[in-house]
Amino acid sequence: MKKASTAVFALSLLAVSVAAQAEPTSQEFVPTTLATTNAQSEAKGFLEDSKITGSTKNWYANELLRRGGNFSRSENGVVVDRDPRRINWVQGTIVDYSSGFTQGTVGFATELAVYNAVALDRDKDDTMGGANRTLTKNNGDAVGQWSKLGLGNIKARISNTTLTAGRQSMNTPVLAYIGNRALPSSFEGVSILSEEFNNLSITAGSFDRASPRTEQSLSKFRSEYTNNTATADRVDIAGIDYKPFKSLTTSLYASNVEDFWHQYYFAFTHEMGDTDVLGLSTNLNYYKTKDSGQKKMGPIDNDTYSLSLTATHKAHSFSIAYQEVEGDTYFDYLHETNGIFLANSLLSDFNGPNEKSVQLSYLLNMADYGVPGLKFNIYQARGFDIDGTHYKGTAYDVSRMDGETHYEYGIGSSYTLQSGPLKASTVRATYTTHRASAEQADGNINEFRLVTTIPFNIL
Repeated sequence: MKKASTAVFALSLLAVSVAAQAEPTSQEFVPTTLATTNAQSEAKGFLEDSKITGSTKNWYANELLRRGGNFSRSENGVVVDRDPRRINWVQGTIVDYSSGFTQGTVGFATELAVYNAVALDRDKDDTMGGANRTLTKNNGDAVGQWSKLGLGNIKARISNTTLTAGRQSMNTPVLAYIGNRALPSSFEGVSILSEEFNNLSITAGSFDRASPRTEQSLSKFRSEYTNNTATADRVDIAGIDYKPFKSLTTSLYASNVEDFWHQYYFAFTHEMGDTDVLGLSTNLNYYKTKDSGQKKMGPIDNDTYSLSLTATHKAHSFSIAYQEVEGDTYFDYLHETNGIFLANSLLSDFNGPNEKSVQLSYLLNMADYGVPGLKFNIYQARGFDIDGTHYKGTAYDVSRMDGETHYEYGIGSSYTLQSGPLKASTVRATYTTHRASAEQADGNINEFRLVTTIPFNIL
């Protein structure tokens, strides 16, 4: 705890130093009132406001394991090949139909989205079984082309409150879609979003299945980091997003993963200063996870937080982030979700038992130099003091982690087209290196990714 306290104190000193130099920005209190607009009263009609949109993503990744590591490929459950390199290249396309809401006190609407994937690299020696990148058959062959219903739901709306039932996309700190492959995940269930107030929204939901990124069928929820096969039949979530000041946003969420854990989340983001002179953004994220029900993940009592500070002057942004896990298990979240809103969740999540980590990053926005849409970034993160020797359960393979360390660095560039028929299309290239001590779980890997995303409108 001494190192953690020192790091937090250092970040606090940096915040004070930057704040002293920054121009004052509005800290005006925002009183909570009823929203001035009524979305349902402005409904244009089911067909009248319908639209068909979509996107296509070309997703390429080239991984190379170092220090003796190998990927393996199986045929009918038997390992037949090992190689340190794995290449996945997939084209993912989404076509989304969204109706308008019917008119009246209660409006009804629907959303249907078809997801399609085409394996552009089908060489067994490249895909090495595919993992969650390329869908493969039991004999290791890539599935050349496949489709599924990615979204399919009906909606009912009164005023500014919408109830959604069916397959849908969610983005909350405790249950969020993950879109880092050719296609994103989605969830089957019921949710409600209420935006009846000007600066406060309420979200709640109950879900029983996930639609994985690289699978055609639905699956039960399971843990991202467990080494057992336990599944959960239901996930319940509820949360509030509240903006009490013009410069401050806060979030408070809770979730129950049936027979796994209860999880609670709090966050705030504070903006101050003027980015033309010097702007400062402060972001705190905190999770509390406690075992519940049948305790299928074993004993869990985990407190995890991250604190990041970003100083921006025109085109240049510099960030420092500190993250800590207090508990003898990983900070865990659900597989096929991105429910880890922490500053140091990178290629590695830096979430080992009792782990501390620090990240430094720099972003250059070339818009200030006459090239809008072009950005460059670079970062380095280091994790240390990983210790799982005090874990008493069997759901996590951490008992040999004793003082483990690892580091990661990455560079990236992205460009977004600003005009023309391909406006809003993006190209992003990243190169990441990760190195670890013997028992750290993420291993030693170099990875290059090239992702191109093109949005389109049909109707």
